[in-house]
Amino acid sequence: MVAAVNDNWAIVVPGSGSHGRDGRYLIGDRAHGCLAAAARLADRHRPRLVVFTGWTPAPGPSEAEQMLSAWPGRDDVELVAEPTAQITAENMSRSLPLLLDRGIREVTVVCGAMHLPRVRYFFGGVYPHYGVRCRYHVIRQLPTPGTIAWEAAALTVARRQRRAAVVELRTS
Repeated sequence: MVAAVNDNWAIVVPGSGSHGRDGRYLIGDRAHGCLAAAARLADRHRPRLVVFTGWTPAPGPSEAEQMLSAWPGRDDVELVAEPTAQITAENMSRSLPLLLDRGIREVTVVCGAMHLPRVRYFFGGVYPHYGVRCRYHVIRQLPTPGTIAWEAAALTVARRQRRAAVVELRTS
């Protein structure tokens, strides 16, 4: 028996990438892991929408566009690429209007384990104020010294970034 589409539920996948040896900006292992996890969720629970969000600092497709192209999941789900968000706060603020426009009231954000504290702070701290319930699906991620340093540094500016993202939401 095929599960019915859940019209009020969506999956959001924030991007992550880096410059390759050839200079191209590419999504990495974490993004691919999040894509695979999101596809498994979509196969089991049939969301109405999957949003990929993330930019590129170089010529070529954004993180969101790369994830959309690499999507291994269902083809009967609406897929949307939001290609402008540079930081996690913007992943939140720029995906929210896409959800609200479609009447989405529940979201599962798929992210890496090291990214979860900021994802909870941004998405979980703002989405509920707009009537969108947040859940999280975390993929395993081995902590590297670089990832630990990045996440620690990002936490120091999180409050300012969230304030700016909320202002962006109010003015859009």
